[in-house]
Amino acid sequence: MKFPFHTVARGWKTFHRFQQKGVLSEDQRLWSSALKCSRSSSQLCKEKCFYITTPIFYVNAAPHLGHLYSAMIADCLHRWKLLQGFESRFATGTDEHGLKIQQAAEAAGKDPLTFCTEVSQRFETLFSNCSVSFTDYIRTTEQRHRRAVEHFWSVLWNKGLIYKGSYEGWYSTQDESFLMPSQVSDALDPSGKEVKVSLESGHKVEWMKEENYMFRLSSFRSLLLDWLVKNPSAVQPERFHQAVLQWLQEDLPDLSVSRQRSRLQWGIPVPGDPEQTIYVWLDALVNYLTVVGYPEKHERWWHVAHHVIGKDILKFHAIYWPAFLLGAGLPLPQVIHVHSHWTVGGKKMSKSLGNVVDPFEHSQMFTNDGMRYFLLRQGVPDTDCDYTHDKVLKLLNAELADSLGGLLNRCTAPALNPAQVYPAFCSHSFPRDRRGRAVEEDYHMVETVRSLSTVVEKHYESMQVYKALEAISACVRQTNGFIQRHTPWKLDRRDSKDGRWLDTIIHLTLECLRVYGTLLQPVVPEISDRLLTRLGVQSQERSWKDLDFLGRYFGTDCSFEGRPLGSNCGLLFSRLETQSGDKQKTMKSKKPAQ
Repeated sequence: MKFPFHTVARGWKTFHRFQQKGVLSEDQRLWSSALKCSRSSSQLCKEKCFYITTPIFYVNAAPHLGHLYSAMIADCLHRWKLLQGFESRFATGTDEHGLKIQQAAEAAGKDPLTFCTEVSQRFETLFSNCSVSFTDYIRTTEQRHRRAVEHFWSVLWNKGLIYKGSYEGWYSTQDESFLMPSQVSDALDPSGKEVKVSLESGHKVEWMKEENYMFRLSSFRSLLLDWLVKNPSAVQPERFHQAVLQWLQEDLPDLSVSRQRSRLQWGIPVPGDPEQTIYVWLDALVNYLTVVGYPEKHERWWHVAHHVIGKDILKFHAIYWPAFLLGAGLPLPQVIHVHSHWTVGGKKMSKSLGNVVDPFEHSQMFTNDGMRYFLLRQGVPDTDCDYTHDKVLKLLNAELADSLGGLLNRCTAPALNPAQVYPAFCSHSFPRDRRGRAVEEDYHMVETVRSLSTVVEKHYESMQVYKALEAISACVRQTNGFIQRHTPWKLDRRDSKDGRWLDTIIHLTLECLRVYGTLLQPVVPEISDRLLTRLGVQSQERSWKDLDFLGRYFGTDCSFEGRPLGSNCGLLFSRLETQSGDKQKTMKSKKPAQ
């Protein structure tokens, strides 16, 4: 979708008009530089640093599968950057203000802070249990966050971008969202009464008329278009980028950014006006700045900000948040990574249907790494994905237990590798001129595995983790085919030629496994650690720069050759079996092949 020059130009005319009225005064430089910074933030921060966030999760209910999925995506990207040698920060946490929280606490008979603390601890426990390696866990009830929000509000106020006005329109308490008439439709509630609901969420809305503070959102439409048109990767995947552009074809009304204190007590008061409470979304979005030290110490990290969000909160992050940032003269996020939702058996998760997946229960059932692998392997960001016990079971058994685990078990078994070492590679058995015992398929496998890191890098960078895992899984299958093709268990180690060929087969297989284990670290850290430890790969030898696949074949040294293998800690991943009903358990671990 392309936009004519005059559409973008109108944004700058609007900007200059506000400057002439004195609304923006000396902050013109900050506003214009915000767009420039978002286009070339990599030049502003030459250090290898990276900042990734999840949404902060609303504490009106317990964590569900979608929350865990968001956290796992962000954790994967964080670990990926660490693997590349970046200094990375990863923030998650909980959103604890708003009318919905106030009502939920009242229903539970608890004061709001106690209610928030209990639910927030459940989120933090879930993430910790599932190896989500956040560096900061932010709660919007913290004093550091209140201070950041008050400062951010004051910046917008001092620039004339917030004014006192009257809001009249539809509001969804469930979504904490203001809605246009075109976003509302008629429906019947469970009792058969006619009600108005949000077209997007289906939640009930109410007509609201209040005197609130308003943000001049209407002034930023063309500037937002300019940002998105000139930064086609700002919102990913592409379908969500197009969705935001489509929204911006319509007029943007000014946004109510406060509620009357008489209606909403649980929130941050508007600075200088204790009768008003700051709108929960303005409050919540500032958390991304709070974490990196706003307003004093945020510059280094804010230039490299990346957000991971669900598609249901795209408008808040791709329209409201960039407009707030432009108004405050701050750079825009480098990328907003958007993911879709999970269904269960083809249906939306719902308490009434009884199909809500408890992430605590399922991470115990399938192991933490098992859940990580399934969600990241099956999760396609631009399409809703389906979750069933049977799918999880089949995928984990096929790819982790049988394919990857079986391959490791084969080439480290004492029957094939009695010395329990990383054996020598023989260039006569596997020569570059293709005149040895290797066949054409073997050379194709070597080239595929050699280029695997480039393929995986491309997909990790674009949050297409499932494509990276597809590529790794395909290579694991090729390596299993290599072993099956040459049946090393039939070779006679007492024969010198057979012995050298056997060692070469094992060496090549271990090198493949070392690459797979290294590249899988962002997805399944515990399994990768066990695999690399079994191969004798030390912790300082597991980074991106250490990949250097099959050096002996390509004419360099291999530091692992002749090194003893690590201790045998049993199966890499135990097979799962189905019992009565739809429950699974982990099989009693059988002993690894001898």
